Parts: sequence; C-alpha cells; structure tokens
Amino acid sequence: MTESPLSQAQYDAITDAAAHWCMRLHASDCTAQERLAFEQWRDAHPLHAVEYEAMLDIWEVAGDLPRPDAIVPAVRIKPATPWRTVGIAAAVCALALPLAAYSGWNLGWLPDAYQHFEAGDTVRQVTLSDGSRVELNLGSELTFSNYKDHRRVTLDKGEAFFSVSHDTAHPFIVRAADGRIRVTGTQFNVWMYEDQVRVNLIEGSVLVTSNDDLPGDGLRLGPAMQARYKHGDFTPQISQTYANDNSLAWRSGKLVLDDLALSDALPLINRYLDKPLMLADNSTGSIRLGGIYNIKELNSLVASLPKVLPVYLTRNKDGNPVLNAIPQQPPKS
Repeated sequence: MTESPLSQAQYDAITDAAAHWCMRLHASDCTAQERLAFEQWRDAHPLHAVEYEAMLDIWEVAGDLPRPDAIVPAVRIKPATPWRTVGIAAAVCALALPLAAYSGWNLGWLPDAYQHFEAGDTVRQVTLSDGSRVELNLGSELTFSNYKDHRRVTLDKGEAFFSVSHDTAHPFIVRAADGRIRVTGTQFNVWMYEDQVRVNLIEGSVLVTSNDDLPGDGLRLGPAMQARYKHGDFTPQISQTYANDNSLAWRSGKLVLDDLALSDALPLINRYLDKPLMLADNSTGSIRLGGIYNIKELNSLVASLPKVLPVYLTRNKDGNPVLNAIPQQPPKS
C-alpha cells in the first residue's frame, strides 16, 4: 500500500521537530525522559530519522563556524522533499566552513537563530531574537526561526499572545495546525486545541489561511476581528469581536465562559485538563455553562459540574470523564 505524500506543512513540522531534538540532545540539561521521547519520535516515521541525521550534519558544520555571540547556532533547513533535505545537508557540509553558514543564510535555507520555548504550569513571557514579545499560556510550546526573508514561528500546542516588531521586508509567519498567520507588525492571539485554531487580532492586520498548501496569503483581519479554522476547512470563518470579548482573559489567569453550550465550552476547558472531558451525546452538548474559572484549577471543575448542571459523570474505556445529561422526567398528568 502506497503512503500518501506529506504536505509542505507536514514536512516543515517534521523538520522543526528534528531541529528541536538536535538542540535538546546537545543540551547539558537533557533528561533521560527526553531522550526516550526522542527515540519514540525518531522511530515513529522513517522521515524522522532522515531529518534528524541531516540536522546532525548541519549542527556539526555550524558548531565550528565563527558567529556573533547573539546568534544561536543554525540547525534548521526547509525541505521540499525528504531527499532535498539530505541533499542540502550534504551540500552544506561539503562547503568550506567559513562559507557554509553564510551560503545557507543567503539562500534562505538556514536561519541565523533558532529558539524553543515551553510554558509549564505558569504563564510565561519571552522575547524572540527579532525583538518580538510572546506570552505563552499554560502548557504551551513554540519554536522560532529567523530566516533571511521571513521570521517563522510554529505553535506546537496551546496558546500565545504575540506583539510583533514591525518589519515590512521581513514578514512574521505563525504556523498553527494546517494553517498560517502572516503579519509584518501587530498584536494578536492564537489559540489551538487539537486541530482547531482561533486567531484574535488586537491591532494592525494579519492574513489568515486555513490550509498552508493553498495558494495565496489568505483572508485579511482588521482589529476586533476573529478567524477560526479546523482541519479540512477550505477557508477560515471570519467574525467580529466585541468590547466584552473574554478570549484574552487567560492573560489574567482566568477562563470566562459566557453561557456557552458544552460542545463549545469543552475545547476551551480541555486545553487545561490532564484528561479531556467528553460528551455522551448531542443533547448533553447543548446544555449551557457559564462562569469565571481559574485556569490553574480547571481539573477540579470536572467533579463540580454535576452540582451545577443536570448531568452525571461516567468514565469511558480510556479513563476519560464523560458528561451525561440526566433524562428529563415527563410531567405527571
């Protein structure tokens, strides 16, 4: 059986992961658990091992190159096919050392900076090498690469608020799930859970596409606008936000649910749970929930839901909590 070819976005995700593992395995604080996780990732797909070996070649060359102190060693290449990745790596390694990094940067193959950030159980603020500032929500993770013709962020999971330094000639591109957000300088928020993505623009403008393989730069958002997309969407869904929008309450440690159906509330809640909360059926999903919750205490919310809603809890075969609507008793005649 022939495997379907990977998309450009999938290639980029694999290469970003290979670069991350190359950085972590060379770090002095790399743990045994991380090394085990790397082995599991490497063995999950043949291309993972190919990409990682190419990264090692680039790492060995880059490690001996004279660089300014502010520049992080380059460990990233952009493939069109897995064989192009290997070819680029071999070509770079064949060059004289002083020329290798310069050529890779000049041709747009190599970044001059690569950064990886994770937020654990607290909101984290970071500054990227281009001066842009990012606020990471709990459990969020992203990588940043600075190329000659663009700046690239991959949001691996979670949520982030971006304040992007303005540079018209050097656009800032965020990859989230299948889509892409393109800006030159602005403030915006990107929320991602599984294959669902929501983009809220605060100031400036951004271009949003729901599928990175589609031609064009996508749909333009202005301030107080929102875009949503999920896997398989041809175009994002665009809507207006209002003064009472609470999507950025996480920056103050809160999750605000404004009388939402459970089917809409659960993706917002599950981002913070150890095990995602499930719905037994559509009727359960139509029950509405409101309130203001501390994002660090949402695991305790699950047990309290039967006290405030007409539901009861069960567990599925995977151990996930499941909400079930309490059957309504017919009125007595």
